[in-house]
Amino acid sequence: MQQRIVEIFVGLFVLLALVAMLVLALRVSGLTDLDSGRGYEVIAEFDNIGGLKIGAPLSIAGVKVGEIDEIRLDPETFRAEVVMEIYSPTTKIPTDSSASILTAGILGAQYVGLTPGFSDDNLKNRQTIKTTHSALVLENLIGQLMFHLKGD
Repeated sequence: MQQRIVEIFVGLFVLLALVAMLVLALRVSGLTDLDSGRGYEVIAEFDNIGGLKIGAPLSIAGVKVGEIDEIRLDPETFRAEVVMEIYSPTTKIPTDSSASILTAGILGAQYVGLTPGFSDDNLKNRQTIKTTHSALVLENLIGQLMFHLKGD
């Protein structure tokens, strides 16, 4: 009987470890939203998002406060609408804040950086950030440089 109880506890421990590994794998891969529903979403429109992807970080002063939840094209203005999820409802973003698409390093992945404004009013769920700065596309910069060098 004692042997059977030990086997049951070992089996439960192995099962618990497998479930923990599954949850960890899903969280790391981004295939699940266990935190969903606690934060809020804000929207920003950009002329050019470069290589920005869903799941890219959203940061304020280098601190990750959220991620890119959805990217779509506005059929009327032909601008990219980026829906960003702010993880914590206590992270208050002033209404006059600006959003910029930045690059981690010289050729790194792109992310959105928020620069807080000074307004006393804060963005609410699904509100739009008015001031945006599009991505700098390296190919465009090189083309402009070549054009200016050729002109001299």
